[in-house]
Amino acid sequence: MNSDFINLETILSIFSTDFEKKLMSFLPKTLFFSNKLNKAMQYVVKVGGKRLRPLILNEISSILGVKKENSDRVAVGIEFIHCYSLVHDDLPAMDDDDLRRGHPTCHVKFDEATAILVGDAFQSLAFEIISHKKTHNNSEVRCNLITELAKSSGAEGMVGGQMLDLEAERKTLSLEKIFELQRLKTGELFRFSCIAPCLLAEKYDELEIFENFSSKLGLAFQIKDDLLDVEGNIIDVGKKTGKDHKQGKETLVSLLGIENAKKKSQDLIEESIQIIEPFGEKAQNLIDLANFIISRNK
Repeated sequence: MNSDFINLETILSIFSTDFEKKLMSFLPKTLFFSNKLNKAMQYVVKVGGKRLRPLILNEISSILGVKKENSDRVAVGIEFIHCYSLVHDDLPAMDDDDLRRGHPTCHVKFDEATAILVGDAFQSLAFEIISHKKTHNNSEVRCNLITELAKSSGAEGMVGGQMLDLEAERKTLSLEKIFELQRLKTGELFRFSCIAPCLLAEKYDELEIFENFSSKLGLAFQIKDDLLDVEGNIIDVGKKTGKDHKQGKETLVSLLGIENAKKKSQDLIEESIQIIEPFGEKAQNLIDLANFIISRNK
């Protein structure tokens, strides 16, 4: 492992710790807020995570000159959407996982009904934060953010991808169908993280650039996740591995083979880096993050 990678892991760890405090600060604190729901939401946040989507959003915001107080709020919003998706994804009716990031999943730690409500609460909270005037003084910008997040997380995005994923068990899928499934299930939240800074900066000419960047980055991320499911271990990954094979799901790894999948992910990262290289030194952190995505072991 080279020193650059170790340094980036340190940066990610520091960012994750600091960002967790931001997430906690946005959790409701009213007298009418259920103590059990409060504990469950706090638990999901404290379990941690790489916080890649918020970090990518903040890095692109820095490149485009977005105020940090604005980008932080949208970054919190996208991470709450991600948290909601993981809590629901782990449920017995979905992927039926009992371990997430090395800890019991929300429905195991509490119960299924609480886990469903935790996911619902995170989703609503995300839109509440982004719709607030503190996110941007231009209401049209806030509406654009809400529209894009709704599309990326709903039936035309992540939720639609999850449905395709559930239907994919024990089926033979073409490479094209798997690309589409992964684009929706995983890539759409990356897409929002990459285009939200363009909306915040009101630099609409940059949208296509960062949309292209996100499409390659998101697919590379998913290929790496599929590789970790095959090659990783439960201690490093923090969740059960080998699930796709047991559930009879075809992935890009099962179709391409391990070595070809690794090459595909490397090619995608190189293509994504080429897209943002014109931004010069300002893009270096983002380039390092792109490389990290296929170098990680969890």
